[in-house]
Amino acid sequence: MPTLSEFKTIPDIFKYLTETYAEKNGKNKPVFKHKIKGKYVDVSYKQFREETENFAFGLAKLGIKRGDKVALISENRVEWAYSDNAILGLGAINVPLYPISTADTVQFILNNSEAKGVIVSTEFQLNKVLKVKSKLKYLKFIVVMNEIKQQKPDHTYMFNEVQELGKEFKRENENLFNDNLNLAREDDICTIIYTSGTTGEPKGVLLTHKNIISNVNAAHKIFDIGESDVFLSFLPLSHVFERMAGYYTALAGGATVAYAEGIEKVATNMVEIKPTLMTAVPRLFERIYSRIKRNIDKESPKKQKIFQWAIEIGKEYAEAKRYHESVPVLLNVKHKLADKLVFAKIREKTGGRLRFFISGGAALSRELGQFFEAIGILIIEGYGLTESSPVIAANRLNDYKFGTVGKPLPGVEVKIAQDGEILASGPNIMQGYYKNKKETDEVLKNGWLHTGDIGVFDAEGFLIITDRKKHLFKTSGGKYVAPTPIENMFLASKYIDQFVLIGDRRMFLTALIVPDFEALKEYADSHRIAYKNEEELVKMKQINELLNKEFGEFQKNLANYERIRKFTLLEKPFTIENGEVTPSLKIRRKVIEERYANLIDDMYKSIQKA
Repeated sequence: MPTLSEFKTIPDIFKYLTETYAEKNGKNKPVFKHKIKGKYVDVSYKQFREETENFAFGLAKLGIKRGDKVALISENRVEWAYSDNAILGLGAINVPLYPISTADTVQFILNNSEAKGVIVSTEFQLNKVLKVKSKLKYLKFIVVMNEIKQQKPDHTYMFNEVQELGKEFKRENENLFNDNLNLAREDDICTIIYTSGTTGEPKGVLLTHKNIISNVNAAHKIFDIGESDVFLSFLPLSHVFERMAGYYTALAGGATVAYAEGIEKVATNMVEIKPTLMTAVPRLFERIYSRIKRNIDKESPKKQKIFQWAIEIGKEYAEAKRYHESVPVLLNVKHKLADKLVFAKIREKTGGRLRFFISGGAALSRELGQFFEAIGILIIEGYGLTESSPVIAANRLNDYKFGTVGKPLPGVEVKIAQDGEILASGPNIMQGYYKNKKETDEVLKNGWLHTGDIGVFDAEGFLIITDRKKHLFKTSGGKYVAPTPIENMFLASKYIDQFVLIGDRRMFLTALIVPDFEALKEYADSHRIAYKNEEELVKMKQINELLNKEFGEFQKNLANYERIRKFTLLEKPFTIENGEVTPSLKIRRKVIEERYANLIDDMYKSIQKA
């Protein structure tokens, strides 16, 4: 379904929605929904315009003009959208930071981007900026969204205070905001997004309005997204995936965006909002799947048998619908019964209206996709990078294959280099890394983005990602191993929460495992295994024997050199806060291998001794 109008810039979307669309269709329909005092409240298009415009005039009063950079450190909330559209509407550049950024990262990004202002959500975020404020060379002011307890520091303003300044400034400069909206051009820099990376300092990805809008338009060509859709937004807006797919694409189609209260409240918010579409990462589906499996394991053998029967029927039904003109009558009857007994109850927990999920950020296992398809929840997987605004390829609703990331987006070219690296070209490809020519020249060559990912096209034109180029192991025996597919396979175990394969330049493969403690505790309790805490639990012989048995089942189809000889159970998960996981939930291998070097060495010593 096409976008509401022919947009060329983000200000075009804002202008159309709050002027033309608000008059035609937006009067009784909210643009956003957010929680206030425990209840979801609507934001009208008129309010969206007023809040944004007042804030934009306030930023102008504080000295922000075309080409200036303004940083934004906030969780997903309506003020993020007001701030974003105010910054871009003035012709300035939005520099978003993850709320989990450390003070050191804040210092680096604010200095590297030359941000004149920073907008923060809470006192906690404010204190990060204040900690390094004396080292910030370009910063002129700070804006805080929430009320703060401490005395307001110099050159710090509350969000509503800036809006009040804006109302005054508007009286003297009535046309300033509209004039700037109209001055926006597709080749203007829209945003600088700093990639978290797995090593080294963050790199600032320069994206123009054209880069992002080309991705929005392509998404609308292949997906049916429109006015009746409601998105639930929980992935960070500071990440380009949520920003493009769950925010700009939604608004460009006239959809409503509801903000989740946080990842821990997503399950509750889904039931409250009843979304029709959501962007997500595989980690969410892995957790939902593990929860379903745990709940089924508690049921009677009869109910477990019904569940397994229903899943098999669901898979048969999905395959018949996809590959045959009509579904056999008997299969149809069986599917209706399976849906009534099992699937409908699971779908109710997502709100009951979900049309499909859009998954990105990491590889989705084939088995996970098939399981959710069987219960009537379709997961459409795509692939891309911050440097490609972000989508390069995606499955379609009527043309998808699990275990692949689909086919290239309209307007995007993809080819495979001789060494297997995926190269991409198109209007969505970044302008380069800000103030980093060396890194830019390394990834942008002859008009092609070198993604750093290894992949192949199958016979039907679907792109399959094998692994990151730099993640490929070469064992000391000379065998190449792609860790991600093996890790994804083991993550299907209900007893495993996080899994990191080790083996580069080593004789054998080993693994660091963060178990699913809830599942382990249930197993221990049901088998009368006494334990005091999680630290003791992971060291128990019975628990290690349980995982060994799981390994035996999973490793049957692996080549000898791909099999794991030893593993260690960890008592704490890898976290974003500890720097072991990126904000898009990808494992930082180098950090983990350095942090757990002693444990890893011990595993190899014990193998050699054996």
